[in-house]
Amino acid sequence: MKFSESLKKNNDFQNVYRNGKSYANRFLVMYVLKNETEKNRIGISVSKKVGNSVIRHHITRLVRESYRLHEDMFNSGLDIVVIARTTARKASYHEVESALLHLGGLHNITK
Repeated sequence: MKFSESLKKNNDFQNVYRNGKSYANRFLVMYVLKNETEKNRIGISVSKKVGNSVIRHHITRLVRESYRLHEDMFNSGLDIVVIARTTARKASYHEVESALLHLGGLHNITK
C-alpha cells in the first residue's frame, strides 16, 4: 500500500464509526470519513463471529490485497474502515474485490 497507511488505534476506528458515512453490501460494510492528510488510512475489522483466526486473517488478506491492487482508483485524504460480514467467510477473492469496488462506487470515492 504505497499511498496508504493502516488505521491501528481504537480511537481512530471509533471516530470513523461515529462521524463517517457507511454503506454495505452482501460481504462488506464500509465507513468513510475525510481526514486532513494527503494519504488514505485503511482499517479492516473481522469479528470472531465470522470464524476462527485462520478464516479471519484470510479475509483480512483478501480485503487488503483488493485495496492494494486498486489503490490508485481511490480518492486520497480518507479514513476507510472495512468490516467483513459473516457471509464473507465463503467469498472468493473476486467476490471480495468486486464488493470493495462496489462500496467505493456507492461512497463516490473511486475515480
